[in-house]
Amino acid sequence: MNIVLYQPEIPPNTGNIARTCACTDVSLHLIRPLGFSTDEKAVRRAGLDYWDKVDVNYYNSFAELEEKYSDHNFYFATKFAAKFYTEIEYEHDDFLVFGQETAGLPDEITDRYSENCIRIPMQRDIRSLNLANSVSIILYEALRQNGFYNLV
Repeated sequence: MNIVLYQPEIPPNTGNIARTCACTDVSLHLIRPLGFSTDEKAVRRAGLDYWDKVDVNYYNSFAELEEKYSDHNFYFATKFAAKFYTEIEYEHDDFLVFGQETAGLPDEITDRYSENCIRIPMQRDIRSLNLANSVSIILYEALRQNGFYNLV
């Protein structure tokens, strides 16, 4: 399984997501530009001492990632999707893509992949969940569907 953060902006979110990736043996893919340096204290503190256990990959654009893994499934978390994240049958090597904390994913990506856009149900008048929480919710559903293949 793979987590993709598209131009993340908030260091503690990325650190918490990196920690989740370490705990689940999931790769983390970061699309530049990042709103911070991964050497920043806030990112390191949130990821605790797990950074050396995370497979972190960097890309200069989503197109670069997409080209490298063109034979994989990509699912895009957005509050504007019609499908719930539970309506997907995930495979063990899928990519779960999450947008910026303040802006989400660009329309050109969600428009192109509209059939692969997913959402977490929540109240209409609430703007969004925390990014790290959203990653955990969707990731653990994907892992559950795959029998928690490598977890104890």
